[in-house]
Amino acid sequence: MSEEQALDGFVAKWQARWPEWAAAEPFIPTAHRARAKAWFALRDELLDAAWSGEDARPGDAKLGWWAEELDGWSRGARRHPLGAALQKVPAPWGNLAACLPALPASRERPRDLDDAQFALEPYAEALAGIAQHLFATESPAAARNVVVSLLAERVQRFPDTSTPLGDVDARRWARGLLAQWPPPGDGTLPGRIHAAIVRARLERYARGRAPMVPRLPALLVAWRAARS
Repeated sequence: MSEEQALDGFVAKWQARWPEWAAAEPFIPTAHRARAKAWFALRDELLDAAWSGEDARPGDAKLGWWAEELDGWSRGARRHPLGAALQKVPAPWGNLAACLPALPASRERPRDLDDAQFALEPYAEALAGIAQHLFATESPAAARNVVVSLLAERVQRFPDTSTPLGDVDARRWARGLLAQWPPPGDGTLPGRIHAAIVRARLERYARGRAPMVPRLPALLVAWRAARS
């Protein structure tokens, strides 16, 4: 398998999880479309490592590998196929590598949403800093906006809406996140659109509906985020 085929495979894996992006992508400048998909595929790989499986140890080892890989990107080296689309962009990859230890803390239930947001803040800031370089944006997204979106993804990793997150009902968490969701602010266009889709899914999830956003509503969500 060529590196290009491997890259396409990781992107396809992410897009299968987020089919709404097909409706959203026309709002992204053509020059940034492939990079945006690779960026979100990378983010998804990191979340899979942090949150998947009953045993956290394999994921911790994978995050350790990713920390080495991302640090290598900052020095011009790469092994993972996603690096073919991302690594050549001068960005603080080493900072993202250094902040990966913040991710496993979000695997377990914190005491409350404030604790969860505090634990993820370093990682969210690192993501915002990378995205700023990838998509040539002057002002990065506020860390709080990124954190809430990440927590929304965390809740939705439980496919059954009756499944508790520890001893906390996941839908109650969803409603709490929606109540605290910040208004759209600075940040990249792909990031704002992705966060809007995450929020639309969370709204459906909180009401006990299937989270996937149908194509026409997803198109409207993306259009509104692009105009914000």
